[in-house]
Amino acid sequence: MGDPWLSIIGLNEDSLDGLSPASRAALDAADIVFGGPRHLDLAQVGSRGRAWPVPFSTTPVLDLRGQRVAVLASGDPFWHGAGGSLVRDLKRDEWRAYPAPSTFTLAASALGWRMEEITCHGLHAAPLARLRGVLAPFGRMICLMRDADAPAELAAWLTAQGAGKATLTLMERLGGPHERLRDVTADAFDLKDIIAPVAVAVALPANVGLSRASGLPDDSFAHDGQLTKQPVRALTLSALAPRKGALLWDIGAGSGSISVEWCLAGGRAIAFEQHVARTTNIRRNIDAFGLSHRMKAVEGRAADCVVKEPLPDVVFIGGGARKPLLETLYALLPAGTRLVSNGVTLETEALLAEAHAVRGGTLMRFDIAQATPLGPMRGWTASRPIVQWSVNL
Repeated sequence: MGDPWLSIIGLNEDSLDGLSPASRAALDAADIVFGGPRHLDLAQVGSRGRAWPVPFSTTPVLDLRGQRVAVLASGDPFWHGAGGSLVRDLKRDEWRAYPAPSTFTLAASALGWRMEEITCHGLHAAPLARLRGVLAPFGRMICLMRDADAPAELAAWLTAQGAGKATLTLMERLGGPHERLRDVTADAFDLKDIIAPVAVAVALPANVGLSRASGLPDDSFAHDGQLTKQPVRALTLSALAPRKGALLWDIGAGSGSISVEWCLAGGRAIAFEQHVARTTNIRRNIDAFGLSHRMKAVEGRAADCVVKEPLPDVVFIGGGARKPLLETLYALLPAGTRLVSNGVTLETEALLAEAHAVRGGTLMRFDIAQATPLGPMRGWTASRPIVQWSVNL
């Protein structure tokens, strides 16, 4: 381990009394101590203290490389804390961490919740829509909040999502002598005099959340009619085979519905769309599903734009494949990249049939019909047949 110059110390509301001997020794040995005003006050570091700059930056710490420096963070510095940001620019022997129980651990312990059965979220800067993909019947989650106003915003958002009967436990200054826990339902939130730092534990009611099966209802998305319809979307996502962290290029994205569901499954996506109004809808869907950290929209001709983006693991062509685009992709994509293309026109069907003959893969045709009124009775109304080619290049 050598003799690291930087100590990253977890500090909770029990202040110095809660520090281990090793943490206390590292704090005492530091010539300069960085932290938020609350942490600096709890640690009683006096003139050694330096408050984080606003907006937050690790540069002032890194500029002191070689001096004895300590950084104070809440609980576990590597769980929604400053630790990960700091060590990106350091060698392993330059720092040592002294974690304390995280706010998530303190909250779960106060409520008797099993950590493995809950989800944990840092919402200091993230949109509340980030929670949309984890809402589930009787689910439990713990959220770290930005400030004293944020719990009321969370309650209003949950109510708008149909989770107004969720039980919210407001948890202020956990782990210290001023700890306070209060319960309220989301649709009756009226708590006042909230003191930060604050977390909210949420126990969700029944019948909330998105289906985790592929193919969300079409009205889940902002669109102008140009979207891969629910049954075909389910079949297409099955062919694309989403995997956590994998990057999708969604070419001719329309509303971005394929990309949205890919990201909800844990992947990342770049949605290419040349129509301005549709690109606007894609961005609306990104915001509505809280996916700005995983998905982006790129406006313009895909053949011109793809060369500027990171290479994908999977490509979907949903807006009508053309031979020049396929040739561009063949030349650009690494071996093993998965390619899936849907077609509805005779010309695209012929192109995909030719590609299948040359490069192999799987060629399928979907014929889907729905029951619709036919006079006083009902009949089948057929959708346009879909031809789908999928291949690993």
